[in-house]
Amino acid sequence: MSLFETLSEALKAERPVALATVVEGPNVGAKLLVRPDADPLGSLGQPDLDRVVARDAVGELAAGITSVRNYGPSGEARQEDVKVFIESFAAPPRMLIFGAVDFTAALCRVAKVLGYRVTVCDARPVFATPQRFPRADEVVVDWPHRLLEKIGPELGPRDAVCVLTHDPKFDVPAVIGALATDAGYIGAMGSRRTTADRERRLVDEGVAPEQLERVYAPIGLDLGARTPEETAISVCAEIIALRSGRQAPFLRGSTGDIHRRVD
Repeated sequence: MSLFETLSEALKAERPVALATVVEGPNVGAKLLVRPDADPLGSLGQPDLDRVVARDAVGELAAGITSVRNYGPSGEARQEDVKVFIESFAAPPRMLIFGAVDFTAALCRVAKVLGYRVTVCDARPVFATPQRFPRADEVVVDWPHRLLEKIGPELGPRDAVCVLTHDPKFDVPAVIGALATDAGYIGAMGSRRTTADRERRLVDEGVAPEQLERVYAPIGLDLGARTPEETAISVCAEIIALRSGRQAPFLRGSTGDIHRRVD
């Protein structure tokens, strides 16, 4: 199968793939197709350059970034003899939402607008139905920790885990399972009292304080959100702020009533 046929098949199957093309320097137009789980196809004209660019392309692909990078003739860093355009065709980022609650449908809708592939998971079959969450890509009836055992290794920095339950038998295993993954965002809903109680339970289960720093709870930005739709926007805004490295009013770092109005 040719390089372009392989690229086409990967795109149809929504498998991650990156295409590196020399745009300046020797061998302009040469291409290298990079996949995380297979050997590269094609060549940029020099084996060492191929090796270095393939390594960088895997990193760009994991972050979902398309960029232009500069190299020496043999892939040397901090040189500009060769300019390579690395185009990432990353699979959609994933959002796992644990808890089939009122806020879940709203978060599904906003997350889909942002391009997430959304999975809703709840162990209660009467609540976890496609009819209740038509915008979700899949609705799974299972315990959170069991789903994370299956797909947790696939999660990366672009992915998000949102725990919307208020029941320790659901949310504590969900947070512990999420902490075992490389998900870029882990958020947990609840009042400040619920959050403090959950943190105590997590510590009792062996979660270290530095691990708790990965959990954004109460979930979302301090926007004074009240409705499910407003809360969904605050959650997704928090994810965007963290991904872009911007300073924002995180509820986790504030005090007082989560839903207070400021006159």
